[in-house]
Amino acid sequence: MTKLFQIDSLDKKILSILMENARTPFLEVARACNISGAAIHQRVQKLEDSGVVKGSKFIVDPKSLGYNTCAFVGVFLEKAHMYKDVVKELKKIPEVVECHFTTGNYAIFLKIYCKDNQHLMNVLNNTIQEIPSVSSTETFISLDMTVDRQLDINKC
Repeated sequence: MTKLFQIDSLDKKILSILMENARTPFLEVARACNISGAAIHQRVQKLEDSGVVKGSKFIVDPKSLGYNTCAFVGVFLEKAHMYKDVVKELKKIPEVVECHFTTGNYAIFLKIYCKDNQHLMNVLNNTIQEIPSVSSTETFISLDMTVDRQLDINKC
């Protein structure tokens, strides 16, 4: 079992600020925490090295690029042990943005973005369902995303 990395109240404050806006300058974070910029840099480096923080990224809104359909796809496999081969093929499909190996009805659960329903049908019929060992899929179209957040670091 993996040993959990312990974070203190200062780490939580730093993380709360940076989770709100990863581009916040370290000196601004330092002022909010009443410590030096160097101390913030060291703390953030420690959080990255421990795996608590997994980098930072810009988040592009798919709708701004014309990808108006978000769908979740449950993938049934002929044989569960083919999971790794199927994932290798799924990684080649640019519309697939998340892929989860799951328990329950589906072996794999995907999140995909498409321009419209016709594009979605094409991705399903001509790419995902053509992957060897994929026996069938079940698709759910998202009408609206009402919650989009990370864990509340202060509740951890």
